[in-house]
Amino acid sequence: MVTRVPGWLLRHRIAVEPYLGDSAYGPRYGARVQDVPALVAAVRTQVRDAEGREVLATAQIIAAPDLHCPPGSRVTLPDGRTATAISSASHTAPGLPVPASLEVMCG
Repeated sequence: MVTRVPGWLLRHRIAVEPYLGDSAYGPRYGARVQDVPALVAAVRTQVRDAEGREVLATAQIIAAPDLHCPPGSRVTLPDGRTATAISSASHTAPGLPVPASLEVMCG
């Protein structure tokens, strides 16, 4: 039974700086995690951000379910562009032969 998205499907590499919150000096980020396996697709779709506003997402990332990438995180995409995570959704199907994954929409 498949429990998580297979690594051989994650053909791209990204870097993630997890958003930790705001400080008096602006947003705070955790340590940069390099060489994260992911599947990245260029998209142009409307998604809702953490405040419920509709914003344009330009990248969809599928990664292992244990990736820590909350909304607001900085993501360096395979083409070198830095994007901001708009939303992240954990996909699971306990008991079914479907791989668990994390989907991150970036703008």
